[in-house]
Parts: sequence; C-alpha cells; structure tokens
Amino acid sequence: MKEIQALAKVIRISSLRMVHRAKASHIGSALSISDILAVLYGRILNVDPSRADWDDRDRFILSKGHACVAVYSALAARRFFPESQLENYATDNSSMMMHISHKVIGVEFSTGSLGHGLSFGVGKALAAKKMGKKWRTFVLLSDGELGEGANWEAMMFASHHHLDNLIAVIDYNKLQSLTTVEKTLGVEPLADKIKAFGWSVQEVDGHDCVALCNAFKIESWEGGKPCLLIAHTTKGKGVSFMENRVEWHYKSPSDDQLLLAMQELENA
Repeated sequence: MKEIQALAKVIRISSLRMVHRAKASHIGSALSISDILAVLYGRILNVDPSRADWDDRDRFILSKGHACVAVYSALAARRFFPESQLENYATDNSSMMMHISHKVIGVEFSTGSLGHGLSFGVGKALAAKKMGKKWRTFVLLSDGELGEGANWEAMMFASHHHLDNLIAVIDYNKLQSLTTVEKTLGVEPLADKIKAFGWSVQEVDGHDCVALCNAFKIESWEGGKPCLLIAHTTKGKGVSFMENRVEWHYKSPSDDQLLLAMQELENA
C-alpha cells in the first residue's frame, strides 16, 4: 500500500505546482480526490499506458472536470505521457486545458459543465453490456454536482438496465464553490436516496487507501445493480491551511504558500 500512498503524494505535489505555475484555481478539489485517483490508477483500473486506446481498457470519467490537474498528474505518474508535459498546463495552444480535455492522452471525455459525466458513463457501461465486453466504467463526481438533475435521470436509467459494470464515486467533501453543499442544496440522506434509485451503495473514508481498494473489488457489490461509492473526503486534504477552507476552490497559492504546502506534503 505504500506505493499507492506515494502516488497520492506525487499527485498532490504535481497538482500544486501546476496550479501555482498557471495561477489557476480548483486546487482544493484536486487535493480532495488525490487518494481516490491513486487507488484507481495505481491498483484498480485495467489500463495500459503504452496503449491508451486499447479496446478492452476500463473507462474512467472525471465528471468534476475542474479538478483536472489531479488526473493529469496521475496520468503522467503512470507514464501515459512525459511528466514534462504538465508544464504546458493552461498555456496558450496547450491541449492541457483548465477543465479536463480528451485531447490529453489517457483522458476519455472532456467535462466542464457539471452533471454530464455520469450520463456519459452510463452510455459507456450500456455499450459494454450490449457488446459483451468485460471492462468497467468508473465516474468520479463532486457532491455539489448532485444539484444537477441529469445525475438523477442517469441513476434511474442505470438501474433500469442493471448496469453492474458501472461504478460511480462521489467526492463527498461537503464544500462547493462558495459555501457548503448543505447550505446550497442539501443532499442528505444521500445513501438512502441512491439506494432508492436501485443502486448498490457503500460509504468509505476517501483518504483511506486500504478501504478504497477493498470497496472497488467486484465482489463487494450487490449483483445486477450499478454501484455507487460515497467517499467522505476533506477539501484541500494534505495542506493544513487549505483543508476545509472554501476559498481554495478558486484561489491559487502564492510563492510562500506553495513552499509551505510542499514542506507539509514532503514531511507527511
């Protein structure tokens, strides 16, 4: 498990450098999902960096496309492309845009406007069923994104078609762009609501790599149902002055803040 935790640290450090270099936003969201991505790209996803478009690969879709630096960092760490390409993030004419882009090797789908990733993932999972394929589709959503009605339509469709090859993960950090999810549009009781839509549901500490690995195992889910993992996370995880602070949804670190953040991550 140490290699997974090391990958999560690499994702966090690379994400911070990219956001600082570009004076971009959404670092809090990227740090929130770093452990989930480390488990997926380090242990769970059946992908091959040397054949990014291999037909039988698992599909991963980042529905919360604003947290793209974490996925770009994970892909570079898995050597889908050279790490030096991360330096092109948010520069003129770069394919490495500030919301995730399918023009980057290893990215399945571009997202930006929220609420689209799950519907796309449902389509992929249904296609796999129709074609008799064994690959699975994973979709990572934000909690604030659940205010978009398209997600609930996708959930109804997925359970109607018994898409047990679909695994959705909710990055449940309880904050969104300007305040808490609860103050914006509350989602509780979240697990009960999604179970009522016909899904198999688990809840886990989204920073516990062992628990995440166990949760993603096929045998841990109810057969014949789409799967949803509620991952309880901390926005800004790993950097003390960013954790649970809503301003880090949009803010980028200064030179001094980057240095302090790096020291914390290196010493963790």
